Amino acid sequence: MNFHTRKWVKPEDLNPNATLFGGSLLKWIDEEAAIYAIIQLDTQRCVTKYISEINFVSSAKQGDIIEMGMEAIHFGNSSITLKCVVRNKLTRKTILAVDKIVFVALDEQGQPMKHGKTEITYVKDRFADEN
Repeated sequence: MNFHTRKWVKPEDLNPNATLFGGSLLKWIDEEAAIYAIIQLDTQRCVTKYISEINFVSSAKQGDIIEMGMEAIHFGNSSITLKCVVRNKLTRKTILAVDKIVFVALDEQGQPMKHGKTEITYVKDRFADEN
């Protein structure tokens, strides 16, 4: 699993219990997952289709640094399925886990389109192929 994005939990991210508000965390996850899907499917037209059960394992508090990990676990004809884990950067304690987040690639008319991808690729490898 690749952990790319880190967030610093600030006062505006907290709920009335002084822990990280789940809605803020889910917004960050959806954005991070969308970026991952866009890069993997090589198209900017991707939408969230499905998010499976969300397991809040532990909480984060103000001042914590969290990191979000994404992993592609399945490529469909027009979709990509990701797995996500959010953890405390310093303690490595899991904060949240999502088994499946599905994104669908869309054509210019907003209809699902085949993307032709079957495995994870890395930007550095794409640039190496062009040289």
